[in-house]
Amino acid sequence: MYFGGASIVLLIPAILLSLYAQFKISTAYKQYSEIRSQSGLTGAQVARALLNSNGLYDVKVEPIGGRLSDHYDPRTRVIKLSEDVYRSSSLSSVAVAAHETGHALQHATDYFPLQLRSSFVPVANLGSGAGPMLIMIGLFMPSFDWLLQLGIFAFAFAVLFQIITLPVEYNASHRALSLLQKENLLRSEEVRGARSVLNAAALTYVAAALAAVLQLARFILIARGRSDD
Repeated sequence: MYFGGASIVLLIPAILLSLYAQFKISTAYKQYSEIRSQSGLTGAQVARALLNSNGLYDVKVEPIGGRLSDHYDPRTRVIKLSEDVYRSSSLSSVAVAAHETGHALQHATDYFPLQLRSSFVPVANLGSGAGPMLIMIGLFMPSFDWLLQLGIFAFAFAVLFQIITLPVEYNASHRALSLLQKENLLRSEEVRGARSVLNAAALTYVAAALAAVLQLARFILIARGRSDD
């Protein structure tokens, strides 16, 4: 009962944006996966070249299973690229590899938003997992109403994590494109393709942040409605 009603309307913009973002990243990635970079360098080679040009010789580049599972692990200082990205010389692969290298550079230069996001990981994981569960218990068991407030408070940390992620991801993409041009790994017409892939990927983070914010707003409205009953 408490999870229905007019408050569900709040989530519609996030749902629509999420669908659009998934469409954009799927189409952009597929389109530029079919176009090979003129340098002929694979994603792994591009990441290695960019790391070396910035003095990050100790950061490793390794393949990992899955599709679009690419990420940089600051704990082990390893860029992990999905098999397609690692071995392919497509514009999509080059863009993704450069983006993850951007995260490695953020780590090496103590980029504050990245440090802040890393510090939020434990509470964000707790908030995204325990928050909704506490909210449900608080809603359906009136005698434990304080759990509702605690759940909303916990979920807020997960929302903050999503918001902090935005500048981290956009900055990594900006660094990626700048590096690719500076090191002449992509020509000007190829940079446009790489930018399309990275912009589409960034939109998925915007959609995730919007969904989190609107879900938090919905929980707050539900809690207020509960207190008025």
